[in-house]
Amino acid sequence: MRGSFRPQGEIAALRAYLRQRERLLDVAAAHIQHMQKALTQMNLQIHHVVADITGVTGMRIIRAIVAGERDPDRLAAYRDRRCRASAETVRQALIGNDREEHLFALVQAVELYDVYQGKVAACDTRIEVVLERLRATSAKPAKPLPAARYNTRQPNAPAFAVREALYAVLGIDLTQIHGLGPYLALKLVGECGTDLSAWPSAKHFTSWLCLAPGNKISGGKVLSSRTRRSSSRVAALLRLAAVTVGRTETALGAFYRRLSARIGKAKAVTATARKIAVLFYNALRHGMDYTDPGASFYEERYRRRVLGNLQRRAKSLGYVLQEMAPAPTANSVS
Repeated sequence: MRGSFRPQGEIAALRAYLRQRERLLDVAAAHIQHMQKALTQMNLQIHHVVADITGVTGMRIIRAIVAGERDPDRLAAYRDRRCRASAETVRQALIGNDREEHLFALVQAVELYDVYQGKVAACDTRIEVVLERLRATSAKPAKPLPAARYNTRQPNAPAFAVREALYAVLGIDLTQIHGLGPYLALKLVGECGTDLSAWPSAKHFTSWLCLAPGNKISGGKVLSSRTRRSSSRVAALLRLAAVTVGRTETALGAFYRRLSARIGKAKAVTATARKIAVLFYNALRHGMDYTDPGASFYEERYRRRVLGNLQRRAKSLGYVLQEMAPAPTANSVS
């Protein structure tokens, strides 16, 4: 059997730290659920007025409750100014009971959540050190870092500037590819490395990810072209990126929506993930600078392709397609 792909040197260490970080975040997420359950048992409906109880407003209120505060007015005063819910709405959600056993469960959940957040911060420190070592052995980028497409911070993202650190190592900005945020790009680099020469072409790369059709041919006839099942972390990350990009007004978003309407969302996710994988490969292997042509460009190109197919079909049957004259308007008739 051929050996499976494993990155070498510092990339292997980076991958190990990133995977450990993900495991810690998974366990921390369980303790977030424990906090929410304890709050519900105390009839404190914070999750109905705050989108994320681990955000600024949620954690301020929870830590005040753990510290012994019970007055709804004082708890509502911990609301962050960016919170969409009004202070009165937050106050109404904080009228509950303070049974000892439920408070005990909340205190333990908060303590365990803080422990795992501390471990995640330690992983971030190690990841930053590895990126600094990779930066020391990499060539200096020829061009300055492009402007960021989005300035919002991703949930659970590392505490340091991931985008700047990756650009110093790679010399290209992977976040210019729609669907790839800084943290997702870092995880892809951690899994695949900075040198993709192990795959001679983008087709080999997408086949390794099981995102390309797995054609089963017998006697010259294609029996099946379904993609193979895979437990690849990279493929899972790219599928998440495809779902995200499907909600954007971009060429990739238009591609996803058209395929979704025609063949279903599951296949559209796989096809869009393959497109993102090809862009990632070309950017990292060949230094391609990605520029999004826009959703309108994709729709116009699709229209020209359909029209060309219709014209060839009509010609083969002995007909010629002719464009319809525009319908007369009310002003032109008068």
